[in-house]
Amino acid sequence: MPDIIVESRGTTAWVTLNRPDARNALSRELNLRLQEIATGLDEREDVRAVVITGAGDKAFCAGADLKERRGVSAEDTGPYINAIAGAIYAWGELRKPTICAMNGSAYGGGLELALACDFRVLVEGAEVGLTEVKLGIMPGAGGTQRLPRLIGEARAKELILLGRRVGAARALEIGLVHQVVSRAGFVAAVDALVAELATCAPLSVKSAKSAIERGYGKPISEGLEIERACYDATLFSEDRNEGLAAFAEGRPPNYRGF
Repeated sequence: MPDIIVESRGTTAWVTLNRPDARNALSRELNLRLQEIATGLDEREDVRAVVITGAGDKAFCAGADLKERRGVSAEDTGPYINAIAGAIYAWGELRKPTICAMNGSAYGGGLELALACDFRVLVEGAEVGLTEVKLGIMPGAGGTQRLPRLIGEARAKELILLGRRVGAARALEIGLVHQVVSRAGFVAAVDALVAELATCAPLSVKSAKSAIERGYGKPISEGLEIERACYDATLFSEDRNEGLAAFAEGRPPNYRGF
């Protein structure tokens, strides 16, 4: 069986980490494939949203494959770490909306992969954490940068510097995840989020995502310039014309992404 499964469900691509016996840990080969997949999906015009999840019910992703990593030589450590970071960076660079369907717990690089996505849905009973300091290292694939931007510096330091794990309820409370759902309702909750995204114009979503990410942390004047440039990209699009026509005619719009 492949380590990653990619399926098309309508205009959404579902990517499944398929190493349930290893708690979907990030092996070298899996990381290289993750980067290739993210880059490929970004270029596909038929894909409007991407969901990433894990196989099984034990974990979304346990992080780096520590069994494999123990066998990595000192000379190969740099390229090995680069493979993990490259995969997660590629997911963070996807221009389309990304949903991390966290079917179980996520630690280390697994949580960093989730943080690189736009939405995070977590199953009840799971826990998450950037636990690297417990292993003599630190988060190195975006965790120290993305988590503070998401939940604030103080709470991020609490989780990262202490290597703490938090349960699903606490993760929702501090804004680390957007939604916590029961295992029985998990797939339906993700499907509902995908369906809601499908009602929005793809070009508008991509432009708005770009405006948020490029403008975050910038002075307001610079941020407003970025916003206007992204807005102008939608102004004369076919989807804008379709949205106005659908509103006037009282019908659902048929957006095509241009």
